[in-house]
Amino acid sequence: MLGSPKKIAMPFAKWVSYLDWRWLLFIVSPLFLFFFFFVSSFPSPPFSSFSPLRHFLIPPAFQGNSTVNGDFLSKDEMVLRSRIAVCLVGGARRFELTGPSIIDNILKRYPNSDLFLHSPLDKDAFKFSLLKNAPRVASVRIFQPQPLPETESETRVLTALHSPNAIQGLIQYFNLVEGCLTMIKSYEAKKILKYDWIVRTRVDGYWNRPLKPEHFIAGRYVVPEGSSYGGLNDRLGIGDQNTSNVALSRLSLIPALDSAGLQGLNSETAFKAQLTTQGVSYATKRLPFCIVSDRRYDFPPGEFGVPVAALSSPGPLSGAKCRPCRAACKEECVGRAMSVLNRGWSWTRWDNGSLRLCNASGAWEDGWERLFDKVAGKKFAGARRRIQTMRLEDCLRDFKQLKKRAVTWDAPPATDICKLGLAHP
Repeated sequence: MLGSPKKIAMPFAKWVSYLDWRWLLFIVSPLFLFFFFFVSSFPSPPFSSFSPLRHFLIPPAFQGNSTVNGDFLSKDEMVLRSRIAVCLVGGARRFELTGPSIIDNILKRYPNSDLFLHSPLDKDAFKFSLLKNAPRVASVRIFQPQPLPETESETRVLTALHSPNAIQGLIQYFNLVEGCLTMIKSYEAKKILKYDWIVRTRVDGYWNRPLKPEHFIAGRYVVPEGSSYGGLNDRLGIGDQNTSNVALSRLSLIPALDSAGLQGLNSETAFKAQLTTQGVSYATKRLPFCIVSDRRYDFPPGEFGVPVAALSSPGPLSGAKCRPCRAACKEECVGRAMSVLNRGWSWTRWDNGSLRLCNASGAWEDGWERLFDKVAGKKFAGARRRIQTMRLEDCLRDFKQLKKRAVTWDAPPATDICKLGLAHP
């Protein structure tokens, strides 16, 4: 018995519906795959309008072509093709020594990197005219520094101990870092794009070798090892969007640290706490840069002292303090001096002759210029001499070129910047 028409119609309708879904999947799946590979087949820069969609469809660690002309791309090649924001913060100080090394070893190393400069106006700011040689300039902000209000949570969480300008110095530094993140977000919205990576480094960092692609690790925030002062070295950071959003939010996350009951933190311990409380994984790596410093430190350093590396040290120095000097301590002497240091404080690796120490108890020695030129080479020495002999008209011309190349510009008139630093017309 066949049964009533109603009983036959119900399973028939289900069967037709099942066929509809199968046909739909059969048609849509190839179209989705075609669209996926179409979007992923273009590098970001020429097709920046696809960038947010690419970011949604393809994890940052795997963005870029998987093949080019049938050749598989390595991770290094994918990083080189990634869109990278280089966030440069701090006062110009010795930028005539450090700036060219940053341009060559970071900005020119990664062809899709964009420079973001966030710095206070001071007598050294005219040295930023050297950035006219940077390959791509996204945004420049040079601002008139003003005292920042200190909130109750900041005074509870942070300590003035070991900070040259007390808590005010810390929040000024945090403001520089987070302000650069704000600049990046604003630029992304304006250009309708998304950076795969953010490299945050300091203006006073001298790089003696290029930043390597192996230091870009998806899902982990990479910082230099050593010089941790009880926390994490915060003189450089490399991360994807998610980890960088946390790492660069130095001011915004202080209330969260306060809520966690944390108190008496210096810059490094506050930095570590903001990563751990927000569940961000991190990795410490040896990196080929040092922080050029005019500060004076006891020599030889005690348990909680600060070793100052000779700029001629092979490294990697991972952000240790440095200056151009005739090394006062080498080889076995370095081992004896460094073994005294507390490993959780300013300790820096010295294996394989990678470290030579300066006697930094006084001012920079006479003839430091020749020492720098010998270590840095003709190209960087030429930049140093250019700043040393710069005239007002040279400064104005260079700033005009820099401003023309920047997409976003927020700075005082070039005449104000140049006259502040140049004593002669």
